[in-house]
Amino acid sequence: MIKNQVALRRLEDERQQELLKAVIEAQETERKRLAEDLHDSVGQVLSAIKLKLHKLDKLNEGQNAMLADTRKLTDECIQEIRNIIHNVLPPVLTDFGLIDALQALCVKMNDNTPIQVAFTRKLGDERFGSEIELTLYRIAQELFGNAVKHSEASTIHVDLAKNGNTLVMSFRDNGKGFNIETVKHGFGIKNLRSRVQLINGKIDIYSKPLSGTITTINIPLPRR
Repeated sequence: MIKNQVALRRLEDERQQELLKAVIEAQETERKRLAEDLHDSVGQVLSAIKLKLHKLDKLNEGQNAMLADTRKLTDECIQEIRNIIHNVLPPVLTDFGLIDALQALCVKMNDNTPIQVAFTRKLGDERFGSEIELTLYRIAQELFGNAVKHSEASTIHVDLAKNGNTLVMSFRDNGKGFNIETVKHGFGIKNLRSRVQLINGKIDIYSKPLSGTITTINIPLPRR
């Protein structure tokens, strides 16, 4: 009887993992489609509008203030779409890998928020499996988002290192912290844990009020 219950529980856990993996894969597929649509359709239309506005502006010898303002708004819209595309499907992650993508994400945080972000790596220039790289990048995005919304932190340290055959990413902020017991079943933390489990990793979150938050992710790497 007990063996049957254990087997049923294991089957249910496996089914939940498969379902979660399917959901995440569907999300990533939709993100990719959205990024491509924005680039191929909306981005091209806005670029065509910008070109026509530029020609009209030259015909009016720059004397039409409304045309100049409209061209400026178009430029801002094009830049915003580029930012959205980079957030949804960052080319630097696909082209250059996790290390460069995390570094670019930290630079962006420094440029666009009052939080001072430092990135440290203790490993060489190497690539990891696409699933590992994408998972850690999405986790970093979510941790940054949580820090900006809730932590009231002034500094964040992101570290990426290899410990033997394990890839380790840590994320530390000096914010107001929280009681981990009251939120450990919250959707955000549950989502982080689920993502890490899908690549056979482990996530540890340490926080308490007025003491900041430390999140550490350990991912086993395939042996070579």
